[in-house]
Amino acid sequence: MNNISIIDLHTHTINSPDGNHEALFMAETARDNKIHTVAFTDHCEVDYYYKDNYDKVVENSFRDVSAVSEKLQGQINILKGVELAQPHYIPELAQQIIDTYNYDVVIGSIHNLRNQEDFYNWKSFDGIDIEATMNEYFNELTKMLEWGNFEILAHITYPFRYIFNHCGYVEDIDKYKSKVDELLKLCAEKDKALEINMGGLKYPINKPSPDLETIKRYKELGGKLISVGSDSHYAERIGVNIDKAYEIARQAGFKSVATFKDRKVSEFAIV
Repeated sequence: MNNISIIDLHTHTINSPDGNHEALFMAETARDNKIHTVAFTDHCEVDYYYKDNYDKVVENSFRDVSAVSEKLQGQINILKGVELAQPHYIPELAQQIIDTYNYDVVIGSIHNLRNQEDFYNWKSFDGIDIEATMNEYFNELTKMLEWGNFEILAHITYPFRYIFNHCGYVEDIDKYKSKVDELLKLCAEKDKALEINMGGLKYPINKPSPDLETIKRYKELGGKLISVGSDSHYAERIGVNIDKAYEIARQAGFKSVATFKDRKVSEFAIV
């Protein structure tokens, strides 16, 4: 099992506002570290598309990743991707973005509730009804799934990172069991890949998103596709902790993880 190649379908280049390294440097570093496949999935916050210049982000990202893919052909498998956040808030614009670029994989995610800022930027949860906030968050994930024009459902406990940062405890996902079951079942029915996002391991919470029990529940509800991603924003972190993500997937009963080309899924064996 230690010889299984690493694929990482969630990474960010310098084109993302919080990115740090050029796509070429990241790809060469991944190649030198024997990574099999890397998807570059720079941020595209649909509800802030023009206000925060994400139109330029996606244009520059697609150009750079396409050039790197051609330059390093045969050396490493590079996928052209995007993390399309809040796409269902402005579905016509989200569709326009997808139609403009020939992506290999589209990640669907939610970083903020409607007309609010990214949970990452919250300074405090003082005075916030966390349970109501999380219920709204899970409702939005379900609505995004109903919209459905993406392949990977990303980090479904994203706000938990920041609740822990500010409040010092791990929010209990079981409090939202009916809503989480609803979105996991819909994820399975729509043949979306549920992501095991390892980015939380670099935060104080030190946990993947979601946890093993949620991945098991997804499989119980008919889920067949799992994706793995480091959520790396640095070249040297591509592929970090993916071996742990594989182990979580195996413990939940999965024998493969999903990969994509031209938005078509294939399975990558991990046993």
